[in-house]
Amino acid sequence: MSIGILTLIVIALAAGGFLLGRQIAVGKVAGDIRKLHSLPGYYGQTVFLFTAVPALLLMLGWLLVQPLLIHERIGAMIAPEDIASGSSASLVMSDVRRIADGLALIEAQGAAIPDDAGTVREALGRVGVALGADVKPSVYAAAQAYGAMSATGGKAMSVAVLVLALAGFGFAIARIRPAFRARNVSETFVRALLIGASSVAILTTLGIVLSLVFETVHFFKVYPFADFFFSLTWNPKFGGGSDLGIWPLIWGTLYISLIALLVAVPVGIFSAIYLAEYASKKVRAVVKPLLEVLAGIPTIVYGLFALITVGPALRDWFAQPLGLGSSSSSVMTAGVVMGIMLIPFVSSLSDDIVNAVPQSLRDGSYGIGATQSETIRQVILPAALPGIVGAVLLAASRAIGETMIVVMGAGAAAKMSLNPFEAMTTVTVKIVSQLTGDTEFNSPETLVAFALGLTLFVFTLGLNILALFIVRKYREQYE
Repeated sequence: MSIGILTLIVIALAAGGFLLGRQIAVGKVAGDIRKLHSLPGYYGQTVFLFTAVPALLLMLGWLLVQPLLIHERIGAMIAPEDIASGSSASLVMSDVRRIADGLALIEAQGAAIPDDAGTVREALGRVGVALGADVKPSVYAAAQAYGAMSATGGKAMSVAVLVLALAGFGFAIARIRPAFRARNVSETFVRALLIGASSVAILTTLGIVLSLVFETVHFFKVYPFADFFFSLTWNPKFGGGSDLGIWPLIWGTLYISLIALLVAVPVGIFSAIYLAEYASKKVRAVVKPLLEVLAGIPTIVYGLFALITVGPALRDWFAQPLGLGSSSSSVMTAGVVMGIMLIPFVSSLSDDIVNAVPQSLRDGSYGIGATQSETIRQVILPAALPGIVGAVLLAASRAIGETMIVVMGAGAAAKMSLNPFEAMTTVTVKIVSQLTGDTEFNSPETLVAFALGLTLFVFTLGLNILALFIVRKYREQYE
């Protein structure tokens, strides 16, 4: 049974439980709902929650744990001689999963499953599963075992989920009586779900950090720590002899982000001040949506704009006449286009923050004779400063993490230069390039992507802490 069908069955059973539970509650008081502790809907909601939530949580947990257990058991079936030179156990396991999926497709089409590893490659090709090399008998046996375990686990999951759903259904129905505190139980259940949902963000962050830390530790076991942090050269060579110094990438990231913020922050803040304090309602109703349209444009479109319009214009108008370069891919190109993309992030948030400043502050300033411009400079902006710092921080984080505009506008050269009309690159671009293509995952040239990611995470965390300090300092002054 597919996961989608199983989910629909559980939800349908829970929906039926809602109607039945409500009907039973009303029937036990002969239609006089005043004799019920809770409204009839709460009785139905209790049945719904006890039927659907435990069953769906079991299914989610099963889907997370089953692949890990199967991977561990199948991995033990792969001998060291099955791993070709330049390959790894993880790549062999990828082939095992691909073969198992292909065999499932063949079986679904009613065709005969190949008897030996010699004919499986051709059979898989007929169902659209391509393999780069012949399948070894041990790998084929592992794939068959993987498919059998997955099928058995899927059937067991379906049975367990349905049994738990029915058990919850029966348990909730049996508890329905006029004195049952259905509202209390239902609200407690929902509160637990909300707590669980809020903890997802924390657990996700923890998972991201731990995955980066583990792979970064693995990287530093095969590449010197000092060379990564103190070298000024980035020159990866798959196969050995790489120089993986991070500073050229950090420099390019900071340089492009600085130019982007120099474009976005003034324009965004001035736009917010105009819309909040000067613009009429008609003008605001037109200009604000137009600014926010910029946030909805895909970054690939911004990249094309940088490649075919902004880059050549900056080269022809500034770089070549000033003798600073002849390439349309440059830090300035990516920075200017990225700054345009960031304008709505700054303007929209800053506009909301300026509008949130209490009117009493404005009235008090006008009452002592201040003009509108003086009120904005000396009252509104200082009061809104914590929120504006948050908007700028959001824009900075967006700039640091941007990839597509940098690829198409700034190039891929890792260098340290003050010339804004030279091509450079960022940490995010190199993370993508090091993990793209058919590469050996255990090589330092691939694992360096995780070290770059962890470094970028720590750097962004430092920016957040600095911004939090600034926000708290000024918030204490104006509260």
